[in-house]
Amino acid sequence: MSYERWISKGEDDLRLAELALENGIYDYAAFHAQQAVEKFLKAFLVKAGKPVPRTHDIAYLIELCKEIDPSFERLYDMNAHYLSDFAVEVRYPSYYTVPKEIAAEAIETARKVLEFVLERI
Repeated sequence: MSYERWISKGEDDLRLAELALENGIYDYAAFHAQQAVEKFLKAFLVKAGKPVPRTHDIAYLIELCKEIDPSFERLYDMNAHYLSDFAVEVRYPSYYTVPKEIAAEAIETARKVLEFVLERI
């Protein structure tokens, strides 16, 4: 799959996150924000000719991207790695629900990561 398709699929996830937020479905807003960031980082790896690992671990993906471009360290300052928390658990019934403010922050982080990645592709 081309890096453009990865970006496009990530943008779809970002739109779904925004729709979920607007409709009060905060768990899924956070989940789709995580999915978007995951796809944006994988797009960068594809563009660089690197294999795409089957993982939801944003920190791991950041580390792989840093091997190509050390500036990806800045994604830690954006707290992008914390989005990994929304990869699996929020899709299932649990005692934890994502508050609106956290979901909104996750979406803002995804937007920043998209901009960051696009500047480097």
